[in-house]
Amino acid sequence: MSPDDPRTGTCSSIHESDILRRLFTRPLFLSLTIGVPFCIFKLLFGFTLVRIGAGSSVLLYTGGWLVIGWALADLVMNLGRELFDIIDRPAPFEYCTIAQIGSFFSMTMVFLSLDTLLTFTIICTMLWSGWITTLSTDEKYLWYAATTLNLISLSIVVLYNEIRTLR
Repeated sequence: MSPDDPRTGTCSSIHESDILRRLFTRPLFLSLTIGVPFCIFKLLFGFTLVRIGAGSSVLLYTGGWLVIGWALADLVMNLGRELFDIIDRPAPFEYCTIAQIGSFFSMTMVFLSLDTLLTFTIICTMLWSGWITTLSTDEKYLWYAATTLNLISLSIVVLYNEIRTLR
């Protein structure tokens, strides 16, 4: 058998696969491609609520500031996770505030999924309400960047996982 024979377990493609799998599961990658884009969506939603609610709806205005606070807290947590990953240390906290609450109940992934559902609801609200058209040019580019980074990285990971299952 040659050293590149997949049956030996020493195939270079297996090594490359391990490198990619480690990359796709690193907190740095997850935070940059999921966490930070989600924070951008939340932040822009909060800004939009503040703008729309200013002078007309205390509920929207106050809610907007709460969403901004939530987004900034999650952003700090994601950046912290990136830093801990870069210095090769385990982070003492989760990716977001909702997942952190879930860790107290030993249900981190359930609460992280809830955060994902809420973020997708924010995205849909921005699109279906037409509020996305109220974003400034810079805010639109932030939205585009977050969407592109999130969707392209998700597609790459799904493609990688599907190719792995074929081997």
